[in-house]
Amino acid sequence: MIELVLKKGKEKAAWQKHPWIFSGAVDKIKGKPENGEVVKVLAADQSFLAYGYYNGQSRVAARLLEWDENTVIDRSWYAARIKAAIASRAHVLQPGKTDTCRLIFSEADYLPGLIVDQYANFLSLQILSAGMENIKSDLIDILREELNPAGIFDKSDASARTHESLEPAQGLLWGENPPEFLAVKENGITYHINIADGQKSGFYCDQRDNREILAAYTKDKEVLDCFCYSGGFTLNSLKMGATHVTSVDSSALAIETLAHNLELNGFAKEKQSSIQSDVNKQLRVFRDEGRKFDVLVLDPPKYAPSRSALDRAARAYKDLNRLGMSLLKSGGILATFSCSGAVDLETFKQIIAWAALDAGREVQIIKQFHQPEDHPVRISFSEGEYLKGLLLRVL
Repeated sequence: MIELVLKKGKEKAAWQKHPWIFSGAVDKIKGKPENGEVVKVLAADQSFLAYGYYNGQSRVAARLLEWDENTVIDRSWYAARIKAAIASRAHVLQPGKTDTCRLIFSEADYLPGLIVDQYANFLSLQILSAGMENIKSDLIDILREELNPAGIFDKSDASARTHESLEPAQGLLWGENPPEFLAVKENGITYHINIADGQKSGFYCDQRDNREILAAYTKDKEVLDCFCYSGGFTLNSLKMGATHVTSVDSSALAIETLAHNLELNGFAKEKQSSIQSDVNKQLRVFRDEGRKFDVLVLDPPKYAPSRSALDRAARAYKDLNRLGMSLLKSGGILATFSCSGAVDLETFKQIIAWAALDAGREVQIIKQFHQPEDHPVRISFSEGEYLKGLLLRVL
């Protein structure tokens, strides 16, 4: 097996089971590995560290898989990892209540570059590393054997693939094509989702717990749900008894999908209104109109895809939250989120403090939001904790 030898003093992260070896830590390579090939990673003194996927075009030169030198990385190894990941989510899926969740979460499940989401009886698969791309057919077979889905759909169209010298990929991998609008359940609410054309893998199941938490504050309240997508916070608020929810998203597909979801769940049309618009622009319209809300949700897309974008993202988050705070009644509730891994929770709190200062509002943190258990965070890989949020009382 080809060996990747690290520079002296660069073995600490691997010993601590961090799954990434950066290219700058590599001293020499014994052999000529192909991208995605499994290599043996050694410390400078030639002691074994781990097995991992090699990629010569990526800033991450190796994505570590296994720290036991006696273990063979073969089909049985992948099958065992996949089985373990699926078994750990078994209690999340509850017939009649929830039939969608993330079954495999990349590095968190020791399968770097593989994401699998279950939507009713369909699977949505994302492959983000060359190593997983090389064994795609085995992965499909293992998932078929374990879950017997109606279909497996490839949603490997993320920009992250370019870092691994992979072209975007999308399309049916096995079985039936999912319908244009597939009905799924989450916390007893029915959603129509669009796997093929929807954002990410088709649906944001990482907000499942947070939707229920926020909904508890919406009974008899007027709610503004920004970046509403398919309506997770909107629907949960209506279920809890919100008097009215205004939902804003720039995507026509999102607004169309939300309309389907409102009809599916039988919510009164007069209790909800949708606006297709850029959120920041619409918040300024509401401000100029003097509109005020009891509850506001800000769940924007990733503003900081990397640390190099952190300063620009911080300004965007601050401006967004400053605008949001100006639209809340005294004592109103703001649920604000960041899905940028480069923005940690303490940084996000500081950004919110700046926004409150600029808005001239006093703010209390009453809860902190996190990603749910089907998006676990390995203690050795804090980068996996990407979703964070704050539930605020704005005075």
